[in-house]
Amino acid sequence: MQLQPTTDQLQMVETFRRFFDAECSIARTRVALSLGFDREMWRKLAGLGGVSIRVSEERGGVGLGLFDAILLMEEAGRALASGPLAESIAALRLLGQFGGQDELLASALAGESVVTLALHDASSKPSQLVAGGAVAAAVIVRCGDEVALVRPTLPTPETTLASPPLARLALDAGERVVLGRGQEAIAKFEAAVEEWKLLIAAALAGLAREALRLASAYAAERRQFGKPIGAFQAISHPLAELSVDVDAGRLLVWSAVRDLADSHPMAGANVSGAMWWACDAAGRTVAQALHTFGGYGLTLEYDIHLYNLRAKAWPLVYGDPELLLQEAGRRRYGGETVHLPDAGELPIEFGLGADAEALAAETRAFFERILTPELRARAHFSFKGHVPEVHRELARAGLLFPTWPRRLGGREANLYAEEAAMRVWREFGWTTNFQGTVNMAGAAIDRFGAPELKRDVLAKFASGKAVCSLGFSEPGSGSDVFAAVTRATRDGDGWLINGQKMFTSGAERADYVLLLARTDPDAPKHSGLTMFIVPLKADGVTVQPVHTFQEEQTNITFYDNVRIPDTYRLGEVGGGVKVMAASLEMEHGMSFSGVHRQLLHAAERLCAEQGGGAIADARVQTRLAKAAARVQASELLFCRAMWAAEERLPNLAYGPASKLFSSEMFRADSADLLDLTAPDSLAAASRDAAIINLGYRHSQVTTVYGGTSEVHKSIIAERQLGLPRSR
Repeated sequence: MQLQPTTDQLQMVETFRRFFDAECSIARTRVALSLGFDREMWRKLAGLGGVSIRVSEERGGVGLGLFDAILLMEEAGRALASGPLAESIAALRLLGQFGGQDELLASALAGESVVTLALHDASSKPSQLVAGGAVAAAVIVRCGDEVALVRPTLPTPETTLASPPLARLALDAGERVVLGRGQEAIAKFEAAVEEWKLLIAAALAGLAREALRLASAYAAERRQFGKPIGAFQAISHPLAELSVDVDAGRLLVWSAVRDLADSHPMAGANVSGAMWWACDAAGRTVAQALHTFGGYGLTLEYDIHLYNLRAKAWPLVYGDPELLLQEAGRRRYGGETVHLPDAGELPIEFGLGADAEALAAETRAFFERILTPELRARAHFSFKGHVPEVHRELARAGLLFPTWPRRLGGREANLYAEEAAMRVWREFGWTTNFQGTVNMAGAAIDRFGAPELKRDVLAKFASGKAVCSLGFSEPGSGSDVFAAVTRATRDGDGWLINGQKMFTSGAERADYVLLLARTDPDAPKHSGLTMFIVPLKADGVTVQPVHTFQEEQTNITFYDNVRIPDTYRLGEVGGGVKVMAASLEMEHGMSFSGVHRQLLHAAERLCAEQGGGAIADARVQTRLAKAAARVQASELLFCRAMWAAEERLPNLAYGPASKLFSSEMFRADSADLLDLTAPDSLAAASRDAAIINLGYRHSQVTTVYGGTSEVHKSIIAERQLGLPRSR
């Protein structure tokens, strides 16, 4: 997995960033508003190879790949570049592919003239709004089975939403040269339009990120009621949620380019889905950013309105963005095909790697060998599906905790390999719950535990002979785990635990609980806490079941003078926050994209079976395509979190972002797909209907696991957007 551009690409990005900062200042952008085109900036950008980035070297261009152009467009979007850059990049590559027109091409590559692209077939739409049409020397247009170069008479620019150089052109008039005819010519033109979609999507991602930066900076400075408005969750939480959505859009674009390079069968659908997502996320982001400025955002003195208008105007020349979602549905489920651009070389890789796939194959072989029909019947997504003998066999095979050191029976595998193995667990419907909780507790013991605790407990975890639940939440504190009131008081050479924990899931089957207790009631909230390992079979422990409507049992656990030795303490007395932070970092990186994808596939199969094939209906295809985009975005955000953790990158709340997004999208789609497949989804008569039915119920709690969505929004607001602490 590699989610970092090359050194050369990063240097290129820095070059263009400095250029846009110097040549696309807001002052320059405002001066160019009358036409939406800064001719001086355009010439200088051409001199840097900006407009020729996708033209082959043989034709006088730079000859870089699509991903390089994507990185350029992110910077152009951030700077609100005044000119039809996406259209020109696509058009000039197309002009270079057709050959001829040397004089025009040379003039355009030098920035002396503009060549743009008409996005709609002129045989059915001879008069259309063309991006860059107000300043273009020539327009490349499709007309039936021909691709032609039209030199229009420049009209008087129209008043438009954001003052881009947009004009309505009569494409059936003026000087016209046919560049090509037939299937090959149309294929090149279609590929250019698909490339344009990704370029615009990248620009929208850059624009939206800058709008968030401006809004966050304002929210951190503007004070109301005695504090910065960014400290109020009503301000910070929407911005945090949109920050994740914008990042998801950027990753969808990058992934679409990867799909093009790999000739993925869903590449065309993913191009449409990526642009739809970018349009939707940017539109919502700039609206919220404007709202953050309040009444000042409406005034021309503030710059945020420029981002608001251009976020809407840039993509709308193609039409209603919802049409892109319909297009994605037709391509994914209706068999519609389209010619796609050549992506060229790119370093970005979302795969888990050969070692990971090898471990996945070994894990799959293990489950195929050991899971008898009787054991498969016991499978369940929750702790209810835990089978001790299978757990022990996984440990014997070294497959229980792949990332653990070999001295503890692990493989010293990386996170990619562990994820590949966990995907196989989910493939067989085998619960990963105790694998996750013991992984957390075991890592904490190995890092913070006394030698006796490692000998008595960690060894049992490693051998699969014992399992552990988590005792963090309490009835009166919920997600604010640091408000714990469960007490641990000194008792000779040990401790007495008194109190209760809520949502101690798995405690009815577990041997131990990783428990946070208050050891100094007089210390500040975060300073008087200590972490312990508590045996659940000890005298004074009571486990009371709490049944939930998603077929999952959780528990209240009561502790009445439960005595444990001091060796069962983790870390320093009063150092529970440090141990907790290490534990929660693992839990915050969770994702529900696996069960989300299972839900999607169940809905796809059910729609294919319903009413003679409801999946052929455009409405159904569109709804499924939306869910598919959300699933893919969820998977990509988790990949980013995993990659950042494996590469030891700075903590920018990628784990909380993954957890927040995956749980919220799973919940949204579980409700929508339940509706879409009704009334069959009401009953569990078929396997797929049962998956959708249970998925709806299961999804509700995912926004609470590991901290509520609101907790994660606060973390993201602070770490990604620099907003003040809101809790």
